[in-house]
Amino acid sequence: MALKVGDQAPGFTLFSSDLKEVSLKDFTGKKVIIHFFPMAFTGVCTTQLCTMRDNFGFYEGLGAQVLGISVDSPFTLAKFKEDNQYQFPLLSDFNKEVSKAYGSQYDEFVFNLKGVARRAAFALDENHKIIYAEVLESAGDLPDFKAIDDIVK
Repeated sequence: MALKVGDQAPGFTLFSSDLKEVSLKDFTGKKVIIHFFPMAFTGVCTTQLCTMRDNFGFYEGLGAQVLGISVDSPFTLAKFKEDNQYQFPLLSDFNKEVSKAYGSQYDEFVFNLKGVARRAAFALDENHKIIYAEVLESAGDLPDFKAIDDIVK
């Protein structure tokens, strides 16, 4: 079931690339931008997260928390984060529960991989109601960063 603007964002607790538990409720009172991405170390995913990295100061200035989520292990995400110098948490949805809750999961991805996170972006207000939701059909497409920026402002 697709989430839409106005819905309450599903809560979650996931392990980060730092092997610490991170919960959505940790950011109560802050806007949150969640980027789901299919796989670490792939071209479009790197572009997606590097765009967020390069705009990090903008989001930080608005008091917004950026989170990246994929079904990769925390160990893979740690290397991906280090190599690209991301300043925001990368969270492992290895059990594929959060991407499913957010309606951003492929039944089948390339190479017959099942349960991979779809490329998607969600922006949440301070009460974690959804103010922007975009789930992309094609993994080759990028979210509309300008639309996200305009809504978060």
